[in-house]
Amino acid sequence: MSKRAKTVEVLARGVYICEGQLLVCHTAGSDNTYLPGGHVEFGESAPVSLVREIAEEMGVKSRAGRFLGAVEHAFMQKGRPHCEINLVFELTIPRVRPGRPIPVQEGHLDFRWLPLADLGASALEPQALRRLIRGWAKGGPAAWASTLDA
Repeated sequence: MSKRAKTVEVLARGVYICEGQLLVCHTAGSDNTYLPGGHVEFGESAPVSLVREIAEEMGVKSRAGRFLGAVEHAFMQKGRPHCEINLVFELTIPRVRPGRPIPVQEGHLDFRWLPLADLGASALEPQALRRLIRGWAKGGPAAWASTLDA
């Protein structure tokens, strides 16, 4: 990346695995998917931010569980450099299960189920999550990764 982003965004993301599938989010017009969640607001803890974002995006209650890890991610978005730190937590959304309609409150988003067996070949970003989630699903320890190392 030749230009440096001037800010680093902090996001709280959730890993919700149910019946061998991972819940992922997708933005209209984009090829990739990402974990549900969003921006941590000033004065708000990351787990509280995650629960708030799920309520805003899906209209349902959720619970943030154990801290799984962090992933730094630098990429180009609409021709501009972008940098974020993803703080990742276990997530439970009691009303959301595979085979049922997934609620959505924001028209530019949709949610999908991704079989864990397909994680490695998926379009999940940041790419390091494809490896880390497999370990976390087996109860592995918190981990850190970065696309800045590449």
